[in-house]
Amino acid sequence: MTAAVAAPYGAVHRPLDRSARVFVAGSRGLVGSAVRRRLAREGFTDLVGPGSAELDLRERREVFEWFAAARPDVVVLAAARVGGIRANATRPAVFLSDNLRIQVNVLDAALEHGVERLLFLGSSCIYPKLAPQPIREEALLTGPLEPTNDAYAIAKIAGIQQVQAVRRQHGLPWICAMPTNLYGPGDNFHPEHSHVLPSLIRRFDEARRAGARRVVNWGSGTPRREFLHVDDLARACLHLLEHYDADGPVNVGTGTDLTVREAAELVAEVVGYRGTLAWDPGQPDGTPRKLLDVSRITALGWEPRIGLREGLEGTYAWYAEHLGSGALRH
Repeated sequence: MTAAVAAPYGAVHRPLDRSARVFVAGSRGLVGSAVRRRLAREGFTDLVGPGSAELDLRERREVFEWFAAARPDVVVLAAARVGGIRANATRPAVFLSDNLRIQVNVLDAALEHGVERLLFLGSSCIYPKLAPQPIREEALLTGPLEPTNDAYAIAKIAGIQQVQAVRRQHGLPWICAMPTNLYGPGDNFHPEHSHVLPSLIRRFDEARRAGARRVVNWGSGTPRREFLHVDDLARACLHLLEHYDADGPVNVGTGTDLTVREAAELVAEVVGYRGTLAWDPGQPDGTPRKLLDVSRITALGWEPRIGLREGLEGTYAWYAEHLGSGALRH
């Protein structure tokens, strides 16, 4: 007799109604716009996602009034104030306050108006700075956070806790996903507030155009990072909504990493910069390594499809196409 094979943790098969009204909170941002594109491609016909000029998610009254009028069936909470290491380190109060308010308002309004299915997107920065690698979901709250982004991480941890509390108190099938470092078309390319890959793309592109012989990058270049294309994350979001229902968060990543120096060299190749890459070890490195254990989501049948070079080439093409158009967030 063949032994029974246990189902993956949290596995369900619950296809979403393609005519359901889906609210993608943060649909103008990197993640939200990718999620909205994926849902439209998969046949969803009632997607809503007002921009911040139409709905300020930090304002509780506005959020509750919007939910009462729009009545979404499904919510993907991708809205957040995000930024790179410098932005997090220099404006921690803003990152903590804005993200807490966004999350509490959306989650409370979704609960009050009976949203049955909700996906909260956190971040890999929720894990301890020195967590064992690759990082399993169980590492949450087992050690001190990375000081340069602890305020943002605390806000995201609070969001996870609120989703779990709703599950326990109200029995709703709300879930959480923790993506690794993201990049892709529509990213923030601000020279000081962006994350590492878009920052490198802009820096090397400007250096190439200016004929600069040398580019100085932050830190030592030795930390190891994992990068996931945002379109792969968008596929993962829908996959989890239809195939996962459990209390614990789910990591979303590639399961592979490289040094920041190696990432910079790859970006320079893609951009066409041929000068010298230098490093300033006087600037912070952040967490020495951050690689996610993705066995939970791969057991559910999802895996990434976009390789790093391919993803960078597409991201740089998008950047070059929109340079000077007003579409870039400077």
